[in-house]
Amino acid sequence: MRRIFLFASMFCTLLGVAAAFAEEDVACVDQTPCPLGERSYHVKLPDDWDGVTPMPVMLHFHGWMRQGTLIVKHGRISGATRKRGVLLLAPNGQYKTWDFWGPDSPDSDFATAVLEDAAKRYPIDWDNVFVSGYSYGSAMAWRYACETPLKLRALLAVSGTLDQEETCDSAPLEVRHVHGTSDTVMDFPFGTDGDTTYPVALWRSRLGCGDMTETAEYSTTERDHFERSIWGDCTEGRVALDVHSRGHFIPRGWIARQLDELLGLPGES
Repeated sequence: MRRIFLFASMFCTLLGVAAAFAEEDVACVDQTPCPLGERSYHVKLPDDWDGVTPMPVMLHFHGWMRQGTLIVKHGRISGATRKRGVLLLAPNGQYKTWDFWGPDSPDSDFATAVLEDAAKRYPIDWDNVFVSGYSYGSAMAWRYACETPLKLRALLAVSGTLDQEETCDSAPLEVRHVHGTSDTVMDFPFGTDGDTTYPVALWRSRLGCGDMTETAEYSTTERDHFERSIWGDCTEGRVALDVHSRGHFIPRGWIARQLDELLGLPGES
């Protein structure tokens, strides 16, 4: 009888351990990070995903002293992706920051590893991989777009750039950057004689763009107004720059609008 009791106890313990592992794997979403070696990242699934269809992906780099826990609950970031069928991946920077200052960043390797690991967990539409970031995270998104082995669908960058004289081995199919002329945190990179098109000079050169082909004005809210400049005749892609007069922040509705346009969606709040 004692042996039967011990066997039953051991069996229940093993079941509990197995259940714990299964629960941990299932819980690797939202505020619970997905472990990846000594590092981790966060996941936010789209609202209406059917569990089968490959999803577009947006890899978003957080700002300085933030983590992915903020990104997956941020209304202007995850609020945009989850309503548009886009899988959001939010890697966690070491010491809550990113190494974007020079080429061959270890964080670029980490970002690729995040995408590869996520692909083991979820079906990914590799033709629609977007890379985004805000502030220091925007500069890191530029760095990753500059040296990733992947062909990115688009770079969606907010208030942060690399030096426009950088040389990039890689480039996305499309670049969309937004920046405020009153930004004093990641200063708006004015060009010669106050040229406000300079923030995307690197990408215009890298993608072989000629003269600006289109300008437009639009708003996402009563306070968020943009002047858009487009270079659409580039030999390798397309560049769009949205300029506003305010400071350092993620404009409400900006990421949502870019995803709507890039994915051919009708647009929603």
